[in-house]
Amino acid sequence: MARSQWGSRLGFILAAAGSAIGLGAIWKFPYVAATNGGGAFLFVYLGICLTLGLVLMLSEMALGRAANAGAVGSFRKLAGGFWPVIGYMGVLVCFLILSFYSVVGGWTIAYIGKSLDGSILTSDAKALGDIFGGFISHPSLPLAYHAGFALLTLAVVVGGVQQGIEKLSKFLMPALFALMLLLIVRGLTLPGAMDGLAYFVAPDFSKLSGAMLMDALGLAFFSLSLGLGIMITYGSYVGRESNLVGSALWVILLTVATCFLAGLMVLPAVFAFGFDPSAGPGLTFITMPAVFAHLPMGQLFAVMFFCLLLLAALTSSVSLLEVITSFAIDEMGLSRRAAACGMAAATFLLGIPASLSLGVWGDYQLFGMNFFDLLDFVTSKLLMPLGELLLALFVGWKVWPVVRDELSAVCSPRAMTAMRGFCMALAPALIGWILISGF
Repeated sequence: MARSQWGSRLGFILAAAGSAIGLGAIWKFPYVAATNGGGAFLFVYLGICLTLGLVLMLSEMALGRAANAGAVGSFRKLAGGFWPVIGYMGVLVCFLILSFYSVVGGWTIAYIGKSLDGSILTSDAKALGDIFGGFISHPSLPLAYHAGFALLTLAVVVGGVQQGIEKLSKFLMPALFALMLLLIVRGLTLPGAMDGLAYFVAPDFSKLSGAMLMDALGLAFFSLSLGLGIMITYGSYVGRESNLVGSALWVILLTVATCFLAGLMVLPAVFAFGFDPSAGPGLTFITMPAVFAHLPMGQLFAVMFFCLLLLAALTSSVSLLEVITSFAIDEMGLSRRAAACGMAAATFLLGIPASLSLGVWGDYQLFGMNFFDLLDFVTSKLLMPLGELLLALFVGWKVWPVVRDELSAVCSPRAMTAMRGFCMALAPALIGWILISGF
């Protein structure tokens, strides 16, 4: 059976960017940046994205297109032996991330409802914190929204590459950027907002630490969808005529720009309303309603924002489900519908303890973390960096001629030499050093 392909290069770029520009950029980036000193973290994060991120994204896309297969199939087809383990790791990480990501996606659905009834349109920090805390700790409501988000994700993936993922991404990106810009302008005009702006853009390098470097590395890979097999899978749908270098650059620039805009959207408002910048995963859900409360037609903007946040979450969740669905299709011979339904159900079940760990199961911890935080830690700070370390070695030492052939038409010989050296030594050394210094 012929493998699906993107309908256009723009569709591929927007779908790949949509995978990256999801909750990782809009939900996770502001609170991770806030807990790591703002400007210093931003500087390190940008440096990782534009160096390690670019080389590794190019490598993943090139491997997928060369093998014309998914995460596991690409490593098996190009080398075999031990190397498919990297693909299996990527599939596992997608599975684990989707389980708790779907929980957060469910929060966005709930907040659409709370925007419609106006219950969150207040600038009272304590009231907003109580609303969010009461919701996520409820024993059943978050699970219902988690199920709803899982079903939406499933519906898009069953639709396939062009009819599902590509169509959704083409609609989402322009609308999301326009609304974020509007909210940034309003947030920056609030009294006290300039303190938040300075906190975000002025680097304080005394904040540099091994733990902060690990957070930046993990968030860079998370927000760029690296170490998941997503870019390999999406690369396998790319035609030979597409410029992978240009596509990778666009994806990274769009992702970095969205993270920067998300920081500008959230952190000035945090300082303007006196919120705690280290409030954690709920920061966006607690801060943005306060901005809407000070906007003309704030309720309308609140509904629009959380609808777009839901769609941003969907573009990432469908890419996660697409990887494990593609795995089930390629490795188990299942139909797209059967593979997607089975994998969606399994990730939903794993998401149940992740959700409950924020409430009634909050006292049960492993390694000092609840189950939700443990899944986040294992995926973004361990498995994803380790997978990319192995992938760099694979590209630099094992299948370089394949990658070179995929990129040589658009890269100079000097650039190709530099890229190989980066994969052979520099990237593994940097990732290894950050992992070691972070513990």
